[in-house]
Amino acid sequence: MKSLFVALALAGSWIIAGLAQASTSPVTIEVVDANGQVFREFPVTARDGALRSYLQAEKGARYQVRVRNTTGQRLGLVIAVDGRNIINGARSDLARTEPMYVLDAWGTQDYAGWRANLDAINEFYFTDWSDSYAEAFGDRSARGVIAVAVYGEVPPPRPVYQPYDERERSADSAGGPAASAPPSARSDSAAEKSTSRRDESAGTGYGDRRADHAVQVEFVARSSADSRHFIKYEWRETLCRKHLIECGDKNRFWDESTLGFAPPPPRRR
Repeated sequence: MKSLFVALALAGSWIIAGLAQASTSPVTIEVVDANGQVFREFPVTARDGALRSYLQAEKGARYQVRVRNTTGQRLGLVIAVDGRNIINGARSDLARTEPMYVLDAWGTQDYAGWRANLDAINEFYFTDWSDSYAEAFGDRSARGVIAVAVYGEVPPPRPVYQPYDERERSADSAGGPAASAPPSARSDSAAEKSTSRRDESAGTGYGDRRADHAVQVEFVARSSADSRHFIKYEWRETLCRKHLIECGDKNRFWDESTLGFAPPPPRRR
């Protein structure tokens, strides 16, 4: 069962468990298919401190984001697919005020879909961009990217013990419980849909609904993420064009690398 966090100390926002990415990440992340097989990834160098990689997507395949917590503390995970938070579906900036998952110490969880309620999700699957969940909102700001931001937990304050008579006076002077401020409403205006030709790059669809239980828990996230991870998924043909994978049929009788062409002349000193 997954843990959802409603951040009582963060303006009423709520969280469900998370992930992290940086050169020293407190988590490991894999994207796996419905049978638990890992999709192939190709790490790339990043200058922003995040962990980035390409992934070979398979059209129509259901997938899950598998996160392992390698620490002895709980972690908060803000997870976005194609720029949309996977819990509430809103546009995501990977901020600590967003809904997030809470991953227990040393725990492992698979995040397999868009959350419909506390008891069910709609499954992720790779599809053409025109069929994607984000495109339905006209949001192309982060297409084809699985993003995870991992937040550490702010330790709860130590209780301050008072003599009985002081506690009684404090309760009398408080005048009853204070009303909590209502959560701030955040508008999410969808960008205008492009009228350009049909885009067939990879996206993530809003798949079949299935049972996936979660509970709300308390969790206060630190002000900044411990790590961030970005996985850019593409069709095989795109990865071929980017020369990230070797494509095309090999000729076993004509390997140009072994033909022994004349090398350039050596430079004279």
